[in-house]
Amino acid sequence: MIIGVPCEIKSDEYRVAMLPVGVEELTRRGHQVLVEAGAGLGSGLADHDYLQQGCEMVSGPEEIFARADMIIKVKEPQPSEWPLIREGQIVFTYFHFAADRALTEAILKTGCSAVAYETLSDDRGQLPLLTPMSEVAGRMSVQEGAKYLERPQMGRGILLGGVPGVAPANITILGGGVVGANAAKIAAGFNANVGLLDINMDRLRYLADVMPPNVDVLYSDRHTIREQLERADLVIGAVLIPGAKAPRLIEREDLKRMKHGSVIIDVAIDQGGCIETSRPTSHAEPTYVIDDVVHYCVTNMPGAVGRTSTYALCNVTLPWAIQIAESGIEAAAKKLPPVARAINLHAGEVTNQAVAETFDLAYSSRFEC
Repeated sequence: MIIGVPCEIKSDEYRVAMLPVGVEELTRRGHQVLVEAGAGLGSGLADHDYLQQGCEMVSGPEEIFARADMIIKVKEPQPSEWPLIREGQIVFTYFHFAADRALTEAILKTGCSAVAYETLSDDRGQLPLLTPMSEVAGRMSVQEGAKYLERPQMGRGILLGGVPGVAPANITILGGGVVGANAAKIAAGFNANVGLLDINMDRLRYLADVMPPNVDVLYSDRHTIREQLERADLVIGAVLIPGAKAPRLIEREDLKRMKHGSVIIDVAIDQGGCIETSRPTSHAEPTYVIDDVVHYCVTNMPGAVGRTSTYALCNVTLPWAIQIAESGIEAAAKKLPPVARAINLHAGEVTNQAVAETFDLAYSSRFEC
């Protein structure tokens, strides 16, 4: 199989979808790997690092998309890439279709196999290709929240950990999954007061056992959320329904309960966001203010720490890329249920039920396990 690795062209995206070791592993198995010149520079990986492992370096995305049987990316194809995707081609990347109808319809029309990192789930219901980026985003959310609470960034002028004689910040985290748990650990390390909310009692019991004393584990309902908003200096949206649009937990009216200069970091923005007033932003222009509340809604948070994120991502994606390259998408789906669950679109059909329901599209069960 010919595998193509293009440069990421989303604004301020510094990750790359394959490490040089990935090139070596694939070429050793008889596959051909095309890498676009400069693809790894944002992660500190030079072209010669790839060439030494046997790739063919090409000068632009057009040749990669034209020749490759499988495209491996980090972020969803951008509008300029949509016309380059071919019928029958495999595109293996983060898609987050439920947050973007235009993307869904465009990729559906190509007739490709859209294999989404974020819906590849194992037999325990875990999301191994989403987990490392959720870990990065969870930890970054506190880092970014600390920055935007500073007064020059339109925040309240709050130091997360306070100082002797001055109370620390109050942080509310909506969702106790991978993002939320990582955010809570970092926030607790800053000595902030943390409220961590979820609706899964088994998960709450686990979190109560492992979190430090300054993290209060709370059941999430409308009353608790509103109470938390009134005291919060920083709110982190960390909810996820795999493949589906994020549930809306904070309405526009709820912002009136928040302190002037408080900050919202909506990590769920990739899946549409969990706050009514959230809209996608970029690293170049990360924030905006509504009702005196600072909103940070960057859709590719881990892209800012490209080297860390690239290594964390490629460690988990490479084994699956090898499986798909060795077998082809249909045979891999029959053999490996996680791959079957990752196929969101195939040959002009929607094969992920959550995506179909989000946009009221016909659902094909051809890859159901």
